[in-house]
Amino acid sequence: MANAEHSGRPAEAFGSTAADTARARLRAARLGLWLLAAVLAVRQVAVVLGTPRGERLTDLETWVGPDGVLHVNGSLYDSTRFTGTPFGGLVLKPLTRAAEQALGWGWTFGTLLLVAALGLVVARALPQPVSRRTALLAAPVTISLLMLSLPVRNTLWLGQTSIIPVLLVLLGCFVVRDRRAAGVLIGLAAALQPTVLLFAALLWFTGRRRAAAATGASFAAVTALAWAAMPHDSYTYWVHHMAGVGLGGEADALANQSLHGALLRLGLSGPLEIGLFLSLGAAVAALGVRRAVRYARDGQLLLAVALTGCAAIVVSPTTWQHQLLWVLLAVVGRVGKRASDRYVWPVAVLLVMTLPAKMMLPNMAVLYPLRDNAVLLAAVAAATVVPFLPRTSPYYRAPVPTQYARPVPTRWKRVPLLPFLKRVLTRPNLLLELLLIRVTYAAYQQVRLGATGGTNTGGRARAEAHGRQILDIERFLHIDIEHWANHAVVKVGWLRDFFDFYYESFHFVVPLSVLALLYWRRPVDYRWARASLGFATLLALVGFWLYPLAPPRLMPNLGVIDTVHGVQDFSKPDYGTLTALTNQYAAMPSLHFGWSLWCGLVIAIVAPKWWMKALGLLHPLFTVSAIVATGNHWVLDAVGGALVVGGGFGLSYLFMGPRARLATATATLTAPAEGAAGAVKSTESAGSAATEKDPTPS
Repeated sequence: MANAEHSGRPAEAFGSTAADTARARLRAARLGLWLLAAVLAVRQVAVVLGTPRGERLTDLETWVGPDGVLHVNGSLYDSTRFTGTPFGGLVLKPLTRAAEQALGWGWTFGTLLLVAALGLVVARALPQPVSRRTALLAAPVTISLLMLSLPVRNTLWLGQTSIIPVLLVLLGCFVVRDRRAAGVLIGLAAALQPTVLLFAALLWFTGRRRAAAATGASFAAVTALAWAAMPHDSYTYWVHHMAGVGLGGEADALANQSLHGALLRLGLSGPLEIGLFLSLGAAVAALGVRRAVRYARDGQLLLAVALTGCAAIVVSPTTWQHQLLWVLLAVVGRVGKRASDRYVWPVAVLLVMTLPAKMMLPNMAVLYPLRDNAVLLAAVAAATVVPFLPRTSPYYRAPVPTQYARPVPTRWKRVPLLPFLKRVLTRPNLLLELLLIRVTYAAYQQVRLGATGGTNTGGRARAEAHGRQILDIERFLHIDIEHWANHAVVKVGWLRDFFDFYYESFHFVVPLSVLALLYWRRPVDYRWARASLGFATLLALVGFWLYPLAPPRLMPNLGVIDTVHGVQDFSKPDYGTLTALTNQYAAMPSLHFGWSLWCGLVIAIVAPKWWMKALGLLHPLFTVSAIVATGNHWVLDAVGGALVVGGGFGLSYLFMGPRARLATATATLTAPAEGAAGAVKSTESAGSAATEKDPTPS
């Protein structure tokens, strides 16, 4: 064996095989990501071109004349839909000779090509050094994220030019080597989006003064050309628009994610609002450009470009949704010294830029200012306060690693299926957890309501038919106790009030409390329990979708009293504020019981005292009594809830392996054993001391 190893042949063969396998996996991943980008592009084309005329490409179709051929009559801004600069209208005028249908197809596919070009340039501009894997996968990942982002989707929908300025700036900064030519490109971008002139300051303070001068000169030249060709439109834009009146809609509309729009939404107006806008905008612009210059000198030019673009968003009088692409580019910045914190910023940016604001924050009046200005706040934060790491920081390439528990032996060789989901000893980032929990629950609400076509009445007949099926099965099994239990509880006032209160109050409070306690006291068990709950909820969504079921309280002629919502008119049922927001026919399986059973099992497993375990198991007992007594679920719904919870724990075991055990018997180590187990002990004790107050083996 020694001779064979010294000869190098077996080792070389093994190394070659491993390298070939890694290259094959990388090629497969790259191909899959390119296919995903292509699928997203096709979907966007289908959505845009499949929309009825008059509802798509509205910025272009405002020029449609009676004969169906695009042409310009009067001012560009007569329709109030065109929000571009006069130079933008001058560039688009040659397109007015094209046929309407041909322009729609050409514009859509042309925009897709611009998105692809933008993704390639961004992938090329990533701060060095980057690994070969990152370099190969960056382009398809970037293009896919761009396709999913709200600015690109709105640009495709409206027929806007907002991608062109971003692409021109990136070409000037990263592709064109001649500084004057680069400045001309950025000047043209500023002629399409005036606040892009902030990039002239970035160029000037980073030593590219020829490019900065060329930027200003080209902007002035093409703007003057547009003024000479279209004086009325130029006056409308540079005087009427810049005075704060705005174009394309009311300046205080939610779509206007600029500082000016936010101040108007807060109820400010007149000289006070204008003064605040000018002073705060100047402060953001100065601080944003200063930070951008610092990161540009650090070698993170793409991040510097993104920060300057974010500052431009803030200081513009009107920044519509399709003009917000700069925020997405800020995802390249690295934030956090710990590896577990490194994902918070990119995840937050991606969620803000791809999801509606209502999915990010709950529908609470106190949170409306945050929800209505989510993208603006992200831009302000990126430009002014987010502590991006410089490349000189020791944590830039090597963050503090995450501590893992030792793997637990399994009965089956292929478990866990995803071994990279290791047992983490340290707590996950709290902000990231809250973001993911909120977005996951919002998606859960949407899918649950979508199971009946988006309305409660959409699946009523099918849900009632399934209700009769469940009732027949329960009668066959002699467990149809819903009517008896409901009427027995209604006769006892205090018992009815208790079950109504329990049904309405503990469904969310107890699971969130269990998750919070696990997060604080037992992080290892938190990840295991959270994953099990997520899998159980996912299985329940499948049940809601495949088998909409009317609960007993919504079954006509059954005689069950809705103790929580009152007597129902089945032609127009009223469930309070949730009437139009949640699917009342998502009864099978019962997540009221499922989540309560999850709580009881988790408490019974991790609690150190027997009375705590018993108290935890009382919760599912009270819950199943409440859901039946109030008429909100069938007995078999609870059985379904138990099945999905069991499936959730099973999937967690299958993908992640058994629940991790923690070392508790370190005091029994003998002297020789202590030396051999020093490394393991130090790792586990460090994680346990920081995160476990009462570790208990499973």
